[in-house]
Amino acid sequence: MPVATSDTGSSSDATGHCITSGDRMRFDPAQTIPSNLGKVVRINRDGTIPKDNPFVDKPDARGEIWSLGHRNMLAAAVHPSTGQLWVVEMGPLGGDELNLIEKGANYGWPIVSNGDNYDKSPIPDHDTRPEFKTPVKSWTPVISPSGALFYDGSLFPWKGSLIVGGLSSKALIRLALDGTKVTAEERIDMQRRIRDVLQLPDGALLVITDDKNGELLKLTPASPSSQD
Repeated sequence: MPVATSDTGSSSDATGHCITSGDRMRFDPAQTIPSNLGKVVRINRDGTIPKDNPFVDKPDARGEIWSLGHRNMLAAAVHPSTGQLWVVEMGPLGGDELNLIEKGANYGWPIVSNGDNYDKSPIPDHDTRPEFKTPVKSWTPVISPSGALFYDGSLFPWKGSLIVGGLSSKALIRLALDGTKVTAEERIDMQRRIRDVLQLPDGALLVITDDKNGELLKLTPASPSSQD
């Protein structure tokens, strides 16, 4: 359950803490506001509910809901310059998603997806239902996203990029952003399932692998001699 700290439009007296909640393979609760499954929820530092949350005054609604219609968000990251909250979401059979989270927005699951059900029965694509938010980017074949962060170091020439761990893709996925658009994607082959990624103060990256004999790896740029 990733947690991200961002004001996300919060009131001036409290900074909101956003927490992702998967649908737990129950599907329909992702669309119902009496449930916080399949949602991004937002609370104050002291655990209370911000008064400017979008459903706080709705009858029978969970007041902590910030956005809905999510499947399984494996990472949440706040852009260091804009304060925008981005999440990376694991799709069903295809259709992994990168989403920019907006107050009160509905991202469509399980009504729409760019993937299909595991039994191969089809799910309508996002473009068939314009009332739902479309992913900024989706992947089929999937990357099976894990942890993610915005890189703000200087050791790699990646400042401002979103770095995403990949499980089935066995890679780090670097996404260059321009505002709300992905302008480039680079995959760094790790030959290992990546569970999470962390930036160290010097700009190096730590990644942890998803394996019975898991590894903690430190990534730094290759020296000129090692590239020969």
